[in-house]
Amino acid sequence: MSTTVFDLSRYDAAIVDLDGTMVDTLGDFAAALGLMLTELDLPAISAEVIEPMVGKGSEHLIGSVLDHVLAPTGAVRTASLFDRAWTRYQFHYRLVNGQHSVVFPGVSEGLALLRSRGLRLACITNKPTDFARPLLSEKGLDGFFEVVFGGDAFERKKPDPMPLLKTCKYLGTSPARTLMLGDSSNDARAARAAGCPVVLVTYGYNHGAPVGDVDADGFIDAITDFGRAQVGV
Repeated sequence: MSTTVFDLSRYDAAIVDLDGTMVDTLGDFAAALGLMLTELDLPAISAEVIEPMVGKGSEHLIGSVLDHVLAPTGAVRTASLFDRAWTRYQFHYRLVNGQHSVVFPGVSEGLALLRSRGLRLACITNKPTDFARPLLSEKGLDGFFEVVFGGDAFERKKPDPMPLLKTCKYLGTSPARTLMLGDSSNDARAARAAGCPVVLVTYGYNHGAPVGDVDADGFIDAITDFGRAQVGV
């Protein structure tokens, strides 16, 4: 699907998503959620069911999982149950963070390529900051980024444009010259609203929908695809 070609001189910086873009973290989610559900005496859930729920922040993920496992019983999620689930999920995710995840092929090389072309890099993720930074460090990716902003860094998360606009302000770059690199409609919607160009990877998590249907400026099979020399996006 990687048919887009790029002129990196059009950009001063790139904002890069984490889950599904740089690191395949589905195994971490499945492990932490499995332990959470066991403690709550709720049924298990498979990684395949979890995947479309990933990408909109921990609150959305936990709520979606609870709704899914409760649906067959006719029970309704309560605020008390959510609070208990939230506490146990945070506890378990902190322990498993990075243990069941892998860096996607070409990520380190691709980030190095972007840096070599003079782009400043920031990471924006809906994952809590206290989980994002250790994960990047564990996977040897933290050194590529000037700043990392998690889903709790601002009042609103992607797909709201606020995180992108705040990051552009931090970097001192204009949105029009700041590329958003992500894997889902969340990233694309945030970029469009912020006025940033957006490119999506073809291998990530897009809430169960085909990524090719998302309104983006281009699609790549690996971040190293930015190395192709023709003018494009």
